Amino acid sequence: MIDAYLENRTYDQMKVGDTASLERPVTENDIELFALVSGDVNPAHVDAEFAAGDFFGHVVAHGMWTASLVSAVLGTQLPGPGCIYLGQTIAFTKPVKPGDTVTATVTVLEKKDAKRIVRFETVCTNQDGETVLKGEATVIAPKDPIRVRRKHLPGIRLRRHDRYDDFIARAKTSPTLRAAIVHPCSPIAIQGAVEVRDEDLLEPVLIGPRAKIEAAAEQAGVSLDGFDIIETEHSHAAAAKAVELAERGEVSVLVKGSLHTDELLSAVLAHDSGLRTERRISHVYAMDIPAYDKPLIVTDAAVNILPTLEQKRDICQNAIDLMHQLGVETPHVAVLAAVETVNADMPATLDAAALTVMAARGQIAGALVDGPLAFDNAISMAAAKTKGIVSPVAGQADILLVPDLEAGNMLAKQLIYFADAIAAGLVLGARVPIILTSRADPLSARLASAALARLSVGMTYTKPGS
Repeated sequence: MIDAYLENRTYDQMKVGDTASLERPVTENDIELFALVSGDVNPAHVDAEFAAGDFFGHVVAHGMWTASLVSAVLGTQLPGPGCIYLGQTIAFTKPVKPGDTVTATVTVLEKKDAKRIVRFETVCTNQDGETVLKGEATVIAPKDPIRVRRKHLPGIRLRRHDRYDDFIARAKTSPTLRAAIVHPCSPIAIQGAVEVRDEDLLEPVLIGPRAKIEAAAEQAGVSLDGFDIIETEHSHAAAAKAVELAERGEVSVLVKGSLHTDELLSAVLAHDSGLRTERRISHVYAMDIPAYDKPLIVTDAAVNILPTLEQKRDICQNAIDLMHQLGVETPHVAVLAAVETVNADMPATLDAAALTVMAARGQIAGALVDGPLAFDNAISMAAAKTKGIVSPVAGQADILLVPDLEAGNMLAKQLIYFADAIAAGLVLGARVPIILTSRADPLSARLASAALARLSVGMTYTKPGS
């Protein structure tokens, strides 16, 4: 048990031979946190693949992480609060790896009365008693006794964004696809095209006014060498041309550039467009949320404003089919509402109950669907148990089907800005996937969107049972 107070040993109280120690296990989180705080991202410490071929054959902790334990003993135990650290010599004698337990020990070697200077032997050993660090420290010891309450610091958890790493890697194993970048007339749009090309995710074709595209590239500081550019007069013409190329099979993906979403989707859904399918198009936010242990889809948050029950069926099926492409055989779909019970005065709960029955009868295929479920019950098993909810979906949702666009958009943006989520945006239901990205999206979101589009190419959109 950790003492609630820190107490020091004054210069007069210490004698040669006095000693103090602390013990600390070494975890991968410790190493990564130290790398983040210090900026030392030497691959020997943080890259297992690189470290496997390095001198020691495995990841090692930073030497200064081990040395920091010596500072901790001096600052909290001997002498403790009030001491001033003057100097330290260090020799690293053996590597420290994740899973080791390090014990740091300081021992008084000498006292110099004139300035209350104390010289310490400093040694760190591992769980096998092997010395991993040795040296000497010099401090000015405190004159007066000090007793202070130990400061309780907040807990720290690394926010890992790795939910889509496997999907990106898998996407890169398939042939690169040509993608129409529609009206890329802003620096962000041009930069996005360069990024997906350089990551070997897509082969971009730039469609729009050449002068504006070139000006955007100059502003972004990137070269257009190697890019195919198809010139059009304006954004409407760019959208129409992109749809034409997709109809002819000359591009397999459409990517929204610096034009409005409605402008692009109107061209896709035009009566004479060959890109329409039996299903309604819908938007998915494929989200990487550090606090959730698997990928999560939120749908629809960008296209269908107030969907009908029939439209929600298509929205649900589109998301399920994408999850199948990502390797999830039986996705868990939570149909969200404000409450988890059916209420005739709340239409969202009636739709949720109907969708649950439709799935049971094969009108929605390939998933477990349940609702109505409130957000907490959908993603937290503990919350579901507290409310006594018995559900095959509660607490383990892969897909959150929202009642309407406003609810979905607010939920997705809250997850992005409050929960540090990364969201890949994709429109499904047309004969080619359509990437929708925001100017505020980080690089990781743009790359994830490209990877998901690449994996979703070839999806068919028939009605279940048809």
